Amino acid sequence: MEIRTFLGDITKFECDAIVNAANTSLLGGGGVDGAIHRAAGPKLLEACRKFNGCETGQAIITWGYNLPAKYVIHTPGPIWRGGGNREEELLADCYRNSLELARDHDCETVAFPSISTGVYHFPLDKASEIAVRTVKDFGQQPSIIRQVTLVAFDAKTKEYYDRALQRI
Repeated sequence: MEIRTFLGDITKFECDAIVNAANTSLLGGGGVDGAIHRAAGPKLLEACRKFNGCETGQAIITWGYNLPAKYVIHTPGPIWRGGGNREEELLADCYRNSLELARDHDCETVAFPSISTGVYHFPLDKASEIAVRTVKDFGQQPSIIRQVTLVAFDAKTKEYYDRALQRI
């Protein structure tokens, strides 16, 4: 499996599935979550309402609606509370569970945002290493997924992802 980084807007990214750094209500919010909901259109919110939320670290899948991606995989990331509340484990679960859903829906290409590093304040250095390590570990098992792109909204995030890719 190829892992690469990309600087840009995940809502415009063409792939089989994009991952949404959702909140536990799944009803949209700020940052990436709000941008994905706006770009996908009102049918996404309608679909998300049927799930009655999602626990941190878990993932659910919907159609992409007006997005260039066929699917949106929604995963609520952990809020950083200093590192003593299983935050690292839960963040790894976000990536792993999202990849499992992508695999189960025959996705060959998946794009992730930087989960939990915005308003949830997960340290970017830790988050980028967890993302890269979890995706690389997942890539060791047989899967239809051939490419995972870590989409960074800003140059600083991309730099952290690139460094993590070189180290791990």
